[in-house]
Amino acid sequence: MQEPIENENKKVAIKMVIVVVLMFGFGFALVPIYDILCEVTGLNGKTGVIEAAQAEGPDLSREITVKFTGSLASGAPFEFKPVETTMVVHPGGLYNAMYIAKNLTPAPIVAQATPSVSPREASLYFNKTECFCFTRQEFKAGESKEMPVQFIIDRDIPKHVRSVVLSYTFFEMQE
Repeated sequence: MQEPIENENKKVAIKMVIVVVLMFGFGFALVPIYDILCEVTGLNGKTGVIEAAQAEGPDLSREITVKFTGSLASGAPFEFKPVETTMVVHPGGLYNAMYIAKNLTPAPIVAQATPSVSPREASLYFNKTECFCFTRQEFKAGESKEMPVQFIIDRDIPKHVRSVVLSYTFFEMQE
């Protein structure tokens, strides 16, 4: 009588271990799946990344106003802002913008920025060729940095889109 119960317990234990492994694997896979979903759909304002050499040249018949904003994650010990808050660009042209960040602590710190583009429809056509958001930023105590972003707005952006907002949220990375 004891043997069937032990066999059932072993089966349940094996099933539970398999469920835990599958849950861990699914959790691990969520980040790349989310990134792919955002890239394909423009969800959450994720932008494309292309090489500067892929720029087709500006469409001088159109102008788009790009507004730059910066915010800090809750409790982030930094100053963070764009150098210019507005820029008028032509789709297809290569443009540069600059953000400034300063570590307000007396200790070294590591930070990262996450971008967002709105309207969401525009995020599909906003491509960064160089961006401080691609890598972690290391700051010495009290250090300030100018951080560049180079971008191209695709010439195929819909005609009704005349204004785009590029926003970064800057946050301290916990190591």
